[in-house]
Amino acid sequence: MKLSIVTTLYRSAASIEEFHNRAMKAAQALTDDIELIIVNDGSPDNSLELALEIQRSDPRVVIVDLSRNFGHHKAMMTGLAQASGDLVFLIDSDLEEQPEDLATLYQRFSQGDCDVVYGILTTRRGNLFARLPGATFFSLLDLLSDHPVPRNVFTARLMTRDYVKALVRHRDREFSISHLWEVTGFRQQSVALKKLSLSPTSYTFRRRVEMAIRDITTTSSKLLYLIFYVGLSIFGLSIAVIIFFLGRYFTRGVGVDGFTSEIVSIWFLGGLIILVLGIFGIYIANILAETKRRPYTIIRRIYHPENATVPQSRAPDKDING
Repeated sequence: MKLSIVTTLYRSAASIEEFHNRAMKAAQALTDDIELIIVNDGSPDNSLELALEIQRSDPRVVIVDLSRNFGHHKAMMTGLAQASGDLVFLIDSDLEEQPEDLATLYQRFSQGDCDVVYGILTTRRGNLFARLPGATFFSLLDLLSDHPVPRNVFTARLMTRDYVKALVRHRDREFSISHLWEVTGFRQQSVALKKLSLSPTSYTFRRRVEMAIRDITTTSSKLLYLIFYVGLSIFGLSIAVIIFFLGRYFTRGVGVDGFTSEIVSIWFLGGLIILVLGIFGIYIANILAETKRRPYTIIRRIYHPENATVPQSRAPDKDING
């Protein structure tokens, strides 16, 4: 059995060496045929140089250097596309998820009733105020997404080769990887794992809001139907109000006067129209990104052990989707 370990680098200089040691030790307890694929997602520190040093002493390491920072999810998909193992272990390199969890994931996988085993966090870190945005985000996804995703999902997961091949066939340019994990299907099981809090989260409130908007507008068609039904309801209500005022005028001679109701109605409908146009604009922007068919990552160079010390200024760009 060959095992591929896939991870990404971004400001990972402080943890990459320890991650390599611990990940390899955990993998060696299962098999001797191991490859460690490290994707450098345009890290601004010296993470790439440290990874190359590790590769010189360990020929099982393959380094994929992206041309710039494309984002965590896209970097992971790029690494998965390079994996060749019968089983693929995906995990972050910041050591908040522990490489030793591989044993727990493999133990569950060995029961033979699943193609994917992934970790979930039983309790989110932080106080109530810190956890509230995350809970709100998942509630919105459950309400609006066409395919709700499990809550508090880890990056750490053990997957079969067939599942990974199906996963990387997705052509989405704008996506949430947790959504792709879910819609790919296959038999998936979760196990409860612990996640350390070694550093403050880089996800600010603004970034979380942007991520929620992107996830909903790239995974949901329900929002468009909701807009339709809201518009239909307002139209029906306006017709009922018009009939009421006309009926009152013809039967009782009572006309409609005053500007307050008109101003409130104009503000309400104007705001609603702007909101609807804004939602449509986001969908159109996502459509534009998809129709451009740009590669979602560009590989500058792949460092294999045999050419790790050969200098090269730039390799041809490569679209992982071919």
